[in-house]
Amino acid sequence: MTIQFDRLKQYLIPVFALMCSGALSSGANAQTSNATPTPVSADAQLAKGSYLAKIGDCAACHTVSKAQPFAGGLPLATPFGTLYSTNITPDASTGIGGYSYADFATALRQGIAKDGHRLYPAMPYPSYAKIDDADMHALYRYFMQGVKPIGQPDRASELRFPFNVRALMTVWDRLYAHEQLPYQADPHQSVEWNRGAYLVQGLAHCGACHTPHGMLGQESVLDEKDNTAFLSGNTLAGWYAPNLRGHKTQTSDSDNVWSKADLVAYLRSGRMHDGAAFGPMTEVIDDSTQYLHDDDLNAIATYLTSPPLQAGATPPAPQQTGRAEQTAIALRAGRVDSSGARLYLDNCAACHRTDGTGAMPAFPSLRGNASVLSGDPASLIHIVLSGSHMPSTAAAPTPLAMPDFGWRLTDQQVADLLSFVRTSWGNRAAAVTAGEVAKVRGVALSAK
Repeated sequence: MTIQFDRLKQYLIPVFALMCSGALSSGANAQTSNATPTPVSADAQLAKGSYLAKIGDCAACHTVSKAQPFAGGLPLATPFGTLYSTNITPDASTGIGGYSYADFATALRQGIAKDGHRLYPAMPYPSYAKIDDADMHALYRYFMQGVKPIGQPDRASELRFPFNVRALMTVWDRLYAHEQLPYQADPHQSVEWNRGAYLVQGLAHCGACHTPHGMLGQESVLDEKDNTAFLSGNTLAGWYAPNLRGHKTQTSDSDNVWSKADLVAYLRSGRMHDGAAFGPMTEVIDDSTQYLHDDDLNAIATYLTSPPLQAGATPPAPQQTGRAEQTAIALRAGRVDSSGARLYLDNCAACHRTDGTGAMPAFPSLRGNASVLSGDPASLIHIVLSGSHMPSTAAAPTPLAMPDFGWRLTDQQVADLLSFVRTSWGNRAAAVTAGEVAKVRGVALSAK
């Protein structure tokens, strides 16, 4: 039996590599509690469940049309074919109307549906395993009583063989399953810190995008106890979800540090003093974090800016404003000595200015911007190729947009442009290559 399993493991390594973009650790051995939480009124529990569904951003994957919330059918492109999200409305025939509380909790915590089939791990059940019983009961009540039943059958996945064989998920679980229990508070930390950790590690499942994944797609770690990998950045579907562990940088002359107030403002509005949300994070803010209560936003910011996560942050480099001024003066005078400088002057300077400082809240700064300086330039490339728009939130309702340039700039031109941006105004990031642009362009085209 051991020999057979070792052979199967060797076969599955290339099969499952990078299969899914979400959290990929199974909670198959988790203990699901059916204990009834402290009694609250039905209306209060329903409202709580609605709020929790926003924290979990359930609509992002399970809603195609706002007229049919949670009815599923959203295509989720993978390198191995397309998955379609499922109907999670309380329709008895096509949704989850027949789920008991135990069925619901098992699906969220262990990735196992009512009929026993394994869910594909794009659904982040390792994170959801940390949801406590009170919140799980509230979520169950909301989806059963606060969501309109919609009769829409699930679409079959269009994954290529052998990815379309769900039974293989059992083997994947055997390889990577480990017991996950509801979040346990750290007695050495404050109530606010623990609330933030509970949300970030659990329902908000931030690690599904921001934590590096292993060879088979599993999150490398699920909490801050590993003081190097958790939330340290990850590339996903052509976008780089940035490092959340330390925002001080030695790749710019700017002191690029996110404070607790910066993070709260960013999660509430999608903007901060020098930049704005883009790409997939725009949807997260649109559909989820802008609705969070102030105490929860502050708890998340407290956790993310705490020493356990920020201990590895490096000090900022000394200011050298002369270099930034020299670049700006040359651009203003029309003195361009490279293809990248010429492309910037023709395409970018009108909004982001010749000194790279932009004009927030409309146009983000490119000087000292964390996304510009990222070790992985995938997001920066993606924005230039495909364009982007800011979130539309109650705090900042105007969804200002940047146009796409991929239709008229070659891979080499994009590389030249971004290399100029990443090495000007005191920025000191690596140059971008045409090969890197071509790779992102291919991902962006396949997602359309």
